[in-house]
Amino acid sequence: MPDVQALVNDYVNKLRRRKIEGSQTTARLTAELLRSVISQQRVPYTNQAGALIDAVRAVGVQLIAANPIELAVGNIVRRILHIIREEDLSLATAAIGGFNVSALSDDDNADDEREDHLVLSAAAVAAASRSTLRAPSLQTLLEGVPDATATHHTSSSGGDSDGKSKSADKSSRSRKLKHDIIEAVNELIQDITTCHEQIAEQAVEHIHQNEVILTLGRSRTVMEFLCAAKEKKRSFRVFVAEGAPRYQGHVLAKELVSRGLQTTVITDSAVFAMISRVNMVIIGAHAVMANGGIIAPVGMNMVALAAQRHAVPFVVVAGSHKLCPLYPHNPEVLLNELKSPSDLLDFGEFSDCMDFGSGAPLLHVVNPIFDYVPPKLVSLFITDTGGHNPSYMYRLIADYYSADDLVIQRRPVSQN
Repeated sequence: MPDVQALVNDYVNKLRRRKIEGSQTTARLTAELLRSVISQQRVPYTNQAGALIDAVRAVGVQLIAANPIELAVGNIVRRILHIIREEDLSLATAAIGGFNVSALSDDDNADDEREDHLVLSAAAVAAASRSTLRAPSLQTLLEGVPDATATHHTSSSGGDSDGKSKSADKSSRSRKLKHDIIEAVNELIQDITTCHEQIAEQAVEHIHQNEVILTLGRSRTVMEFLCAAKEKKRSFRVFVAEGAPRYQGHVLAKELVSRGLQTTVITDSAVFAMISRVNMVIIGAHAVMANGGIIAPVGMNMVALAAQRHAVPFVVVAGSHKLCPLYPHNPEVLLNELKSPSDLLDFGEFSDCMDFGSGAPLLHVVNPIFDYVPPKLVSLFITDTGGHNPSYMYRLIADYYSADDLVIQRRPVSQN
C-alpha cells in the first residue's frame, strides 16, 4: 500500500505545476486521493467522524492552496466532508433507534417510561443534527441513559456481557462508518465519471430539428451533448467561435465534423453579427457559483450579452462536481488567472516596446483565462440531475454541502 503522504505530495506538485487540466479529471483524481486518505486513516473509538473530517480537511487545505483557480478541488473536498457528516449522522440515528426499540421491548408495564425513551431518542437525534462534527458514538448514547433503564441487568455476569457487547459494537460501528463513507465516495467518483453521458441523455429534449446552435471554445460536455442529439436523428447546424487566443474552438469543430455535424467556425468578434441567426447558445463552464453565476472561458460574457440582446436562450451544461457553494465575492474564490503573453504576440516583434532599460515599458499584455457571467444572463442550467433555473442553484448546492465546510481553512483572528 503506497504511503498516503507521498500520494498527497505528488498530487500537490501536479496541481501546482498545472499538469492536470480539466474540472472532471481534477475532481475524479481528488476524490480518489481522498478515498485513499480515508481508507488508511486510523480512527479512535470515540468521535470517529471528527478524526476523518480533520484528516480530509488537512489534505484539502494543501490541495486547494496548490491550485486555487481549480475550484473543482475544493468542491470535492467539501462534498466528501459532507458525506462523512451524513454517514455519521445516519449511523448515530440508527443506533439511537435500535437502542430505543430494544429498551421498549424490555419494558412491559410503564407507558410513561416509553415516553421517556421516545424523548431521549428525539433529543439525541436533534443533538446529532445540530452538531454532526461531534455526533454521539454508541458508547456515549448508552452512558447518557438514565439508571432506571439498566435495572433489569443486575447480575455481575450480565454486566460483563454488556461491557463486551459495548466494545464489540464500538469496533463494528467504526468499521461500518469507514465502509459506508468509502462506498459513498465510490458513488461520487462514478457520478463524476459518467456525468457527460447523463447530461447528454437530455439533449434531445432541448435541441430540435433545423436549429442553429452557437458555442465558444471547446467543452467535452458540450461536444457529447451535441453529438447525442445528432444520434437521435436531430438535424441542426453548429456555429463555433474559435476561442482565441488558445483557439480551442478549432479543436471542437474538428471533433464535431468527425461525428457528422454541420459546423461553421467564426471569429470571436463575429459573435454579435451572427447571433441573430442562432436559436440557442450552449456552453460549458469552469465552475457554477452559489448565486447562479458561472466562471467560463474568456469571451463568454460577450456571448451572453449578445444572446440577451437578441433574446436567445443561454444554456449552460455542467456536471454536479462543478457546483461551487461559494459566492464570487468570497475571499476564498480566485476568479481568474493570467497566462503567458506569448499566446497573444511574439516577443521578438514587440521587444523594442518592452525595453526595461528606460524605465517602465509602454506596452503591457494581459491574457486572462476566464470570464464571469452573472446569473441574470443565464437562461438554464443542465446538470446530471436535470435542468434547473439559475435561481434554484443555491438549493441544489445545499443538498451537496454542509454549512460548516464552506471555509476549509479557518484564518486565525489577529490580535492588535
